[in-house]
Amino acid sequence: MSLPKPDTDTTVVITGASSGIGRAAAAALARSGAHLMLVSRTEAKLKEIQKEIEDDGGKAWIYPTDLSDLDAIGGMLDRVLAEHGRVDILINNAGRSIRRSVEESFDRFHDFQRTMQLNYFGAIKLIMGVLPGMIERGRGQIINVSSIGAQAFPPRFAAYVASKGALEGFSRCLAPEVAHHGIVVTNIHMPLVRTPMIAPTSFYSAFPIIEADEAAQMVVEAILKRPQDVSTRLGKLGEIVDVTAPGFLHLVMTGAYHLFPETGGKKKETDGDGAREVSVEGLALAQLMRGIHF
Repeated sequence: MSLPKPDTDTTVVITGASSGIGRAAAAALARSGAHLMLVSRTEAKLKEIQKEIEDDGGKAWIYPTDLSDLDAIGGMLDRVLAEHGRVDILINNAGRSIRRSVEESFDRFHDFQRTMQLNYFGAIKLIMGVLPGMIERGRGQIINVSSIGAQAFPPRFAAYVASKGALEGFSRCLAPEVAHHGIVVTNIHMPLVRTPMIAPTSFYSAFPIIEADEAAQMVVEAILKRPQDVSTRLGKLGEIVDVTAPGFLHLVMTGAYHLFPETGGKKKETDGDGAREVSVEGLALAQLMRGIHF
């Protein structure tokens, strides 16, 4: 799937553009003729993807920014607007994931602060910065790369899921407020994707995981169709079960908590990279619930 050539140059801001889903989405969108504003913390990686896009005939500009620094975000947006005049599509893709049980987090309150700072407050700062221009022009789209975890609530992801849930809650309240301005807010519930973010959890290599290019196509679909939600069938099923049979979902996730090991947990015997091996039962559950983070 590819985007049609736009009638006018579309300015797209993509955060977390230096690797994983962001990088793959940038490559896919570059072929549409969009003007891409690539944002992440690492300038060298941004220059690398910028060169690849330009060598392929695309147009990309880089804005190295620490997206956990709200003042830095404001400065970056000021530069984008000064140099390009507008933002037509904002893709909030950058994120921090922490796989750790609450019991293992009693002395790590900063885990919750860091995830909220980047995944929620950083994204809100960006949204608030681009909305005035979108309202003035009468068109725009905000795309939040969320998680299937916000539909199924897997154990050990309390910090991550809470931050994504907060952004979704904000976005669902915002959407009807800006609809009459021609602005669409889209939440993409991504399944487990093979990116550097999940690399520290080595046993994910045995899980059914989609590739970054497949995830990028979900972003492309969101731009083409401008829906309020992009989800997998399993994610939608998780939402339905949570509403109609919450006790059953709780039972499944309780079982999952005991089937899968802690990552570097203090109370568990671990292998060389900080995680015990997954049992046969755990692998079977992972196959059955493809895309869920455990």
